[in-house]
Amino acid sequence: MIHSGKSHQSNPILGAGYLTAGIAIALLIGVTMAVVGTTPANAKPEFAAQTGLPCGQCHQNPAGGGKLKTFGEKFKANGNKVPK
Repeated sequence: MIHSGKSHQSNPILGAGYLTAGIAIALLIGVTMAVVGTTPANAKPEFAAQTGLPCGQCHQNPAGGGKLKTFGEKFKANGNKVPK
């Protein structure tokens, strides 16, 4: 076998392409996991509009979302209608 004497060097441009592809794949996986792994918010502004009550009537956080107060639990158990 004849050896040309040239060493096998890696192509720096090709290496950069692999790095870019690796970063893109990592970002895609991260974004996918963030979207799939989240749960939708339970607070809905239309409930406040429907009932005329502030979000803080049902939620411990006055802005809505998070843990419910007793009234909010009753609202939820009553099919999202104001309990009597």
